[in-house]
Amino acid sequence: MSLVNMKAMLSKAVAGKYGVGAFNILDYNSAKAVVSAAEDLGAPVIIQTSAKTVTFWGSRTLLGWIRELADRAQVPVAVHLDHCKDLDLIRECIDAGWTSVMIDASAKPFEENLSLSRQVVEMACPKDITVEAELGAIVGVEDDIHVKEQDSHLADPKQAMEFCARVRPDCFAPAIGTAHGIYQGEPKIAYHILDEVARNTRIPIALHGGTGLADEVFRRCIALGCAKVNISTQIKHAFIDGFTGYHTAHNTQYDPLKVLRAQFDEMKKGIIENIKLFGSAGKA
Repeated sequence: MSLVNMKAMLSKAVAGKYGVGAFNILDYNSAKAVVSAAEDLGAPVIIQTSAKTVTFWGSRTLLGWIRELADRAQVPVAVHLDHCKDLDLIRECIDAGWTSVMIDASAKPFEENLSLSRQVVEMACPKDITVEAELGAIVGVEDDIHVKEQDSHLADPKQAMEFCARVRPDCFAPAIGTAHGIYQGEPKIAYHILDEVARNTRIPIALHGGTGLADEVFRRCIALGCAKVNISTQIKHAFIDGFTGYHTAHNTQYDPLKVLRAQFDEMKKGIIENIKLFGSAGKA
């Protein structure tokens, strides 16, 4: 099955009240773990790539790995550029074959965010590429984007309605109190904002900062309209812990393929748990 964009899978997720997992990969092994987990469960899935990961490997090399996995998969796979502020990199990924991109101009004043986001929609739409945009500041750290908690702000529902009406993104990420990275304490989710934005914009919502949220928080957010659920930090931890854990337990062995298999298994285990929790198993 060839790569698809997110539009159809997120529309079905909204109607079916489930979430599609969007997993930030780091290399071929992590991308393979995402696709393998989705195939085992018969689930649609989104492979996310950070701007930093694209720059590290190169857009065409990274997309080549993902396309090869998607072409052999029996489930829908989208490839999404996550949290990108660089219009040139967004254009590069569109030209290389990404099926979905995110413009993150949330740190800009409202009108500038709106203008930049609209430029990306105009760039992507003619090529049938979906666009995600963000409003408000999601706390924590996502790659090189740092937002101090005291400076963060939740999305304003009225601004969100105006933003979505003027930009017309395919997926919308309003700040509702979740955070990137590891939570330092219990997050305070603004469910009322999520509910109002989802109902009034009628656009699939992306839930950022998924790692570490309680199961009941995921379920409630999905029920209120979060069709895309982002998981990044968890993948990073499993990537490193799976590798180092195996070597610690077998420190006289120097068989790289066994270490890579342990890393793959650790990542895939967490991805399977997420897909089941989000309710997308069997929805392919």
